[in-house]
Amino acid sequence: MVATFRVFKKIAPNGKLTLYLGKRDFVDHLTNVDPVDGVITVDDDYLKNRKVFGQIIATFRYGREEDEVMGLQFVKELCLASEQIYPVPSEEKSYTLTRMQERLLSKLGSKAFPFQFQISPNAPNSVTLQPGPDEAGAPCGVSYDLKVYVGDSEEDKSHKRSTVKFGIRKIQWAPIKQGRQPCSIVRKDFLLSPGELELEATLDRQVFHHGDPITVNISVRNYSSKTVKRIRISAVQTIDICMFASGHYRATVACVDTQDGCPINPGFTVQKVVEIRPSLEYSRVKRGVAYEGQLKKEDSNLASSTLFLDQDHKDVFGIVVEYSIKVKLFLGALGG
Repeated sequence: MVATFRVFKKIAPNGKLTLYLGKRDFVDHLTNVDPVDGVITVDDDYLKNRKVFGQIIATFRYGREEDEVMGLQFVKELCLASEQIYPVPSEEKSYTLTRMQERLLSKLGSKAFPFQFQISPNAPNSVTLQPGPDEAGAPCGVSYDLKVYVGDSEEDKSHKRSTVKFGIRKIQWAPIKQGRQPCSIVRKDFLLSPGELELEATLDRQVFHHGDPITVNISVRNYSSKTVKRIRISAVQTIDICMFASGHYRATVACVDTQDGCPINPGFTVQKVVEIRPSLEYSRVKRGVAYEGQLKKEDSNLASSTLFLDQDHKDVFGIVVEYSIKVKLFLGALGG
């Protein structure tokens, strides 16, 4: 059985430098991040005693590109890793070649050189905020690029003709172990009205993957004199932009209204199960919805919930994403 590998390839505009990558998504496991490894090929005659360097660049855009006037820019770039790839430095760090790198080196010959970069687990995840329908330019969010260029030193300004820039993503996977089953109970009393209205909502599990339906178990116990006319279940995405003290935003990514079992009159109890499925398709025209950093010619998903090994160490340039299920009872025009 022959193993097959998918390889991404990009060539510099002058054709003298070529970059090969085995994947574009690199997983954050909380304690470590998958190494960014690949292979470059370079034309030795073109270099003329110059060197080839590689960098991992994180870009945080916090304002619209179309609003950048008079030199004002709403973007910050951070270099998270930088190393010389060719000529191979004498103090070369030893690491194990991947199967993909071994195959490429044997196929490309002596002009091919492997590399590996490490991204800090504290670096923010790739998250993009959906622009409005009338907005143009680069969207807000966090993105990553692998940059390989030719120069005399790491500080040299790279020239576009001899530079390869490749978009990559830093993502997180859901934990394998399920946590505590989510459950919430609220009770509401009314002015000048005896008794109270009790609502209990429970989810079947804590962790959901993209595309999974969320099953919400609802129990309504009406000990008041009010009547419940309908029930609304919403999936709410909460975004926290760490750079700003007021950078909080909420967006509904799925919503279901139901009148099944209604009206719920005084003294009655109703139990029901409702399925809701959050998706990016539901929120395609909503400005500010967070989705996983999109790569060219590839579709994306809603941004995953942000996980932290230590809640006290949040990157100042990051975007924290959380999800919650909201259940609301409607009692009519006068009931509230």
